[in-house]
Amino acid sequence: MTSGKNKFLILGATSSAVAALAHLGCIIFGGDWYRFFGAGEQMARMAENGDWYPTVVTSIIVLVLTLWALYGLSGAKVIPKLPLLKLGLLVISFIYLVRGVAFVMIMPMFPENSLTFWVASSSICLGIGVLYSMGTFQNWLTLSGKANA
Repeated sequence: MTSGKNKFLILGATSSAVAALAHLGCIIFGGDWYRFFGAGEQMARMAENGDWYPTVVTSIIVLVLTLWALYGLSGAKVIPKLPLLKLGLLVISFIYLVRGVAFVMIMPMFPENSLTFWVASSSICLGIGVLYSMGTFQNWLTLSGKANA
């Protein structure tokens, strides 16, 4: 699969883009969306009160997820090669996988988030991490420049 498009990275990139859009929806539609996605009552109330914090935090998440989607598409050879592509895909894979399995250690830092939020978001992150990992592994030689693309 070194010469074709990498389906795992395309699915990972698509998943990152969908997650970015869901976060953007929270910014646009406010408190009800924060509640629906399990971000906690405090974030929902701050958003409803026009506080800057939810918008800034969520905007950063949107930007990061969008960048990750672009790296996935670049690794899949859908768009031109981005700088530090191999390292970027490794880091993205690692972060998604760690977020997927280490949620129990993160939960106490965000007591407002529901258990449903943690289980659902962690499962999603784990799945996306597997997609990025498999796609990166599959294209490893071409990402290294050691095989013809």
